[in-house]
Order: sequence, then C-alpha cells, then structure tokens
Amino acid sequence: MLRHGQDGTIVLIKTRDLWKSYEMGAETIHALRGVDVNVEAGEYVAIMGPSGSGKSTLMNLIGCLDTPSRGYYELNGRLVSEMNDNELARIRNKEIGFVFQTFNLLPRATALHNVELPLIYNGSDSTTRIEKARRALEMVDLGDRMTHRPNELSGGQRQRVAVARALVNNPSLILADEPTGNLDTKTGEEIMGLFGRLHDAGNTIIIVTHELDVASYADRILHIRDGAIEKEEQVRH
Repeated sequence: MLRHGQDGTIVLIKTRDLWKSYEMGAETIHALRGVDVNVEAGEYVAIMGPSGSGKSTLMNLIGCLDTPSRGYYELNGRLVSEMNDNELARIRNKEIGFVFQTFNLLPRATALHNVELPLIYNGSDSTTRIEKARRALEMVDLGDRMTHRPNELSGGQRQRVAVARALVNNPSLILADEPTGNLDTKTGEEIMGLFGRLHDAGNTIIIVTHELDVASYADRILHIRDGAIEKEEQVRH
C-alpha cells in the first residue's frame, strides 16, 4: 500500500533508523548510523558527501543491492528491509533503473540489445522487448544508434544507452551513481540536462555524487557525513 504524506503526496521511499554495520576483525564499523529519509514520488534528490561518508552504502540499500543491519526501509509501499534475495532481485528489476559511472554495458552487444537486458531478465517476449527498447533509446535521442556497439559510441552516447536501459522497465525510481564521473564537462552537462527532462516528465530520480555542481541540478540535496544525514537543503533554480 502506498504511503501518502499529510499533504496528499505519495511517499515513494521511507527509511527509519537505517543502520549498516560491518565487522572488521574485533572492530565494528558503522557505515550508516540511523538514517531517516523520505522521498516523494516525482522528486529529484541528490545524496552528497565525501568519500567514506556512507553515501554509497545508502545508495546500495535504497537500490536493494544490500540489506540493512537494522532499521526500516519501504519502497513504493513495500517493506524492503524484510525481503529475501529473490524478492530483492525482483524489486531491482521492476522498480529501480540503475545508471552507473562506468556505464556497465556489454561490449559486444548493440545499444538495442543492451537496453533489452532488464526485459530479458523478467521474461518479456521478443516483440515487447524490442519495442520497449526502441522507445527508450528514442527518449534519449539515440534512435539512430540502435545497432551501434559501445566502442562505436562516444562516452556521452554510452551513458545515454545506460539511461535508456534504466528507463526501459518504466521503474518507480531512477538511481544514478556518479553518472557524469567518466565524462568531460560539456558531455556531463548534457547528461544532467537529460535527467532534468526525465524528471520534468514525472520520473523520480536520486543522484549520488560528491560534486556540488552535479547535486545542484536536483531540487533537494541530502548531505551525508560519518554515516548520518548532516543536513538537507532545497535548491533554488
């Protein structure tokens, strides 16, 4: 069941007292310390912090790539913090579109086939896969590059393929980890412009970054330090 805020907004992500701890020999390392986060459907949020702050750990928990040591995490009305591995895999495939700094494309596969991959994993038929993958590539202005392989594309085009792959399942959430990290400034600005258009179209986006100029594209920035939310700020555009 979807949570509604007091003003009627839909709460897509809700975490309460979220902890992630690791045993390092005799020592316990707390990567996250009691994090409380709400993200509404349609929001554009940046999670920002220096290396070792816990932002990647928080991203992994929000993205269902890892499970919390303790605490509560609800995504789109479903209690993720108590799911088993198979349930988490289904959530990752259906609810979340990932965009990584390193693109993570199959080098021998065409752009179209790379974008099809999430649909192959969830058992969609061939006709549906191709139609959805074509549409996703057209949304990121790569309709004329469908048969190109990654080595035939620029860095910016490769990242657009990765964004199209994130979009193809019509996920509840697009989660981007340092999406401009391997791009030059101009190309990075183009990719951030693309995220802006996706947000304007109604997509919920969370970007994890250590760069203020990237975070400033979002509407709200969560600053994390030493495993806790230090402060949050609204961005004026």
